[in-house]
Amino acid sequence: MVTKTTNLLWMQAGACSGDTMSLLCADKPSWPEFVQQYKLDVLWQPSLSTRPMRELIADIDLILADKKPLNILCIEGSLALGPNGSGMFDTFNDQPKAFVIKELAEKADYVVAVGTCAAYGGVPAAPPNPTECTGMQSSQGSPGGLLPDSFRSKSGLPVVNISGCPTHPNTIIQTLISLINDYPLPLNDFNQPDAFYSTMVHQGCTRNEYHEYDIEEEQFGEAGCLFYNLGCQGPYTTATCNTELWNNRSSKTREGVPCLGCVSPDFPRDAPLFKTEKVGDIPVALPLGVSRPRYMAYKGLANDAAPIRIIERKMKP
Repeated sequence: MVTKTTNLLWMQAGACSGDTMSLLCADKPSWPEFVQQYKLDVLWQPSLSTRPMRELIADIDLILADKKPLNILCIEGSLALGPNGSGMFDTFNDQPKAFVIKELAEKADYVVAVGTCAAYGGVPAAPPNPTECTGMQSSQGSPGGLLPDSFRSKSGLPVVNISGCPTHPNTIIQTLISLINDYPLPLNDFNQPDAFYSTMVHQGCTRNEYHEYDIEEEQFGEAGCLFYNLGCQGPYTTATCNTELWNNRSSKTREGVPCLGCVSPDFPRDAPLFKTEKVGDIPVALPLGVSRPRYMAYKGLANDAAPIRIIERKMKP
């Protein structure tokens, strides 16, 4: 049972509020249940708070003066450092918002980047990036961002990246619960929680059997795998999309839409989203853990071994 109060401050930088919208769909527990059960004092959430801005400014002043604790700092959105490194493209109280966030990060027990934009820069940081956007501690997978690679919050952790465009709502809630309770939170090489970023999107996809037997869609709306022709990133993207369904119902690939790899540091990738790049008949990027010679050998045999029901596409996607 949680007895202590946790101060949580959610700041939004360059974002579409998609992660906040996702948060409202959480059900394990819901956001209101989470706030009540875990005794959160939400100092600010830009879409959900009703407090006047002057109270937020006063709280930030107290935090920066070490007169108010900041247990969890959540950041949603890319950090705009332009023009020319001034940060003035995105301001808060007439100051560069990115620099205010940087100061707050130094005071926080935990810093959480909610969404791919906050984690790695995301869409706003894609070339040509005129706003000089970046992530909290990474710039599209490269070390550094708003904060140096050496940054550690008061807890000793780097920025915890719960990436996604948007992030799955229960990934947000369950990560925050782990931090509130001081549970161990192993992170992978991209500082994502292993518990939510170790399963391939390909796992749990209802089109897996098509993939195994080399039955591939050539255009949208067919019954088949989306990987070989239509750019699906599922075989090399780690997320819970098909193991914990969105709204307990479905996912992109189950509805016939390719995985875009939106949790990945290099999202959006510099390539056509709905086309698989190939050399000859072999995709340039193969499923994780598969060698090229083995894939070529498998590809030639799989289709010949396909059951009639798969060849005739009688199985619904």
